[in-house]
Amino acid sequence: MLERINRAYKQIARANNALGRRINVMEVCGTHTVSIFRTGLRDAFPEGLKLLSGPGCPVCITDHGYIDAVISMAERDDCIIATYGDMIRVPGREGSLEKRTGKGNIKIILSAEDTLRLARENPDKKIIFVAVGFETTAPATAVIVNEARQQNIKNLYVFSNHKSVIPAMKALLTDKNSQIDAFMCPGHVSVIIGSDAYKPLVDIYRKPCVVAGFEPMQIIEAISEICKQLADNTPAVASVYPAAVNSQGNKTAQKIIEDTFNEVDGYWRGLGQIKQSTLKLKEQFSDYDAEKQLDVQFIPEEDLTGCRCGEVLCGLIDPPQCAMFANNCTPDTPVGPCMVSSEGACAAWFKYGRRKRRNQ
Repeated sequence: MLERINRAYKQIARANNALGRRINVMEVCGTHTVSIFRTGLRDAFPEGLKLLSGPGCPVCITDHGYIDAVISMAERDDCIIATYGDMIRVPGREGSLEKRTGKGNIKIILSAEDTLRLARENPDKKIIFVAVGFETTAPATAVIVNEARQQNIKNLYVFSNHKSVIPAMKALLTDKNSQIDAFMCPGHVSVIIGSDAYKPLVDIYRKPCVVAGFEPMQIIEAISEICKQLADNTPAVASVYPAAVNSQGNKTAQKIIEDTFNEVDGYWRGLGQIKQSTLKLKEQFSDYDAEKQLDVQFIPEEDLTGCRCGEVLCGLIDPPQCAMFANNCTPDTPVGPCMVSSEGACAAWFKYGRRKRRNQ
């Protein structure tokens, strides 16, 4: 590892000299953020490299309006909310699902398939699936919708807030405040969409895009490759995760997403409205669409609490720059979603960054 770190150091120095300043690399995926902290890589790199946390945490980019809509359905006597555990504590304007469980029926699931079981076991209830995540989890949602139709299950409804990564990355680069020089691209998402999906970011915005897994060696290799491209002014798509990611991605998964969802404009916490970034069920699956069948009122709205999660997600600030960090906002009493999710930048800073300071 030391040899690879030294090689990365040399490439970082070359990039610093070529650009005449510090290099800003965004790790899009929350799993990268946690791995970089947990393994000590953030402290291993020199000051000439700044790592920015990005909007690749599904929980973190979910806005208040979506959570409030889920809570409103949870309060209905005829509904059961089926959700992954990390969504339970995400705050909306009116609290979180965790704090409202006494007013509704909420079931934590481990997989999308669990919703079909809940629907069969509770034929007199409407099962509402809180469907969040990127291209990694969207295929599973598409599968259960198609299976529900095939099995003639009539009481399953999907409240889709699935997102596509590429539109968000484009939105970041068009922001006038953007300081991003390159992206470390998410491994899991790239398995589905393929590394070629990042080519427009390179062709249009001249930003290196390097796909990496989550092991320290791969992260170091990705940083080295990014800085080499910056130093040589040769931005390109590259992958240091060839065992899992190919250029074309998973065509089967892509097809079921395409056959089941439409890409529509959607709201992201911190980034606002992004064109064709959200996946909603196609009209032929409208019988399973919670928004259409249950008349869900989904009103996106920015944070009014003083929470700066939005700026964290855009790589504009580090979590400790938020006045609430480690004061009003902790993992036990989260104000924003970046402190809720185990992949959130604020949670990672709280767990690992503060521990480092205590040990100094």
